[in-house]
Amino acid sequence: MTLNNKVVWITGATSGIGEELVYKIAKEGAKIVISARRESELERVKKASNLNDDSIFIAPLDLAQPENFEAVTNSIIKKFGRIDLLINNAGISQRSLLMETQLSVTKQLMEINFFGTVALTKTVLPHMIKNKLGKIVVISSVAGKFGFYWRSAYSASKFALHGYFEALRLELYNDNIEVLMVCPGKINTNVSLNAVDGNGNKYNQLDPGTQNGMAADVCASKIVKAMKANKHEVYIGFGETFAVYLKRFAPAKLFFNFIRKASPN
Repeated sequence: MTLNNKVVWITGATSGIGEELVYKIAKEGAKIVISARRESELERVKKASNLNDDSIFIAPLDLAQPENFEAVTNSIIKKFGRIDLLINNAGISQRSLLMETQLSVTKQLMEINFFGTVALTKTVLPHMIKNKLGKIVVISSVAGKFGFYWRSAYSASKFALHGYFEALRLELYNDNIEVLMVCPGKINTNVSLNAVDGNGNKYNQLDPGTQNGMAADVCASKIVKAMKANKHEVYIGFGETFAVYLKRFAPAKLFFNFIRKASPN
């Protein structure tokens, strides 16, 4: 598919993969809606995109406040007339041992990463179904394909996205609406800095693996390529993506012993 003149809504658009997607998709000739919680940061990204007001629209959004989703969606429809692609990129991560993680933190991750993404998608879908055209992109994680140290609730929220959106892909096939699941591995972003610990406080540490991960702009380019190629699922990273295939094809005990020896960071 071509992105030229498509209306693309990107959540979590002020840092990391989301911000780089703004710049990559801008070069494809799309009209872009950018969302995140901080309007000042959205203004920064808008300026850096070099797009004028006819091609980019700021729509502040907090995934923890689904009561605002319909109004935000309607403002986009009023601006551009439609939404062709929704890129569900916003979310939070976790860095804490399962037994040291409060249940409220687990609920917070599920509310934002899963229920927030689901609620926003369900708000947008009627417009896509009406037009018989659309694409939903969900930024999951390789941690959504297997559980990993210090990420129990995060992995659970990403696992849930796969089940939900794989079902959605089947149900909307006749409506010409596609679903792409994106599973990044270690990408050099602020994801660990902004993660929460077991008490819900900001982790505020940069994981060595993340620091040495794939550049966010490279990751964004691969996502755009997968979107244009109408892929259903894509794994992005370096050697860590090998674990996805190992789990699929190797005996369970072999996979467990392999992943057990990996560094949590």
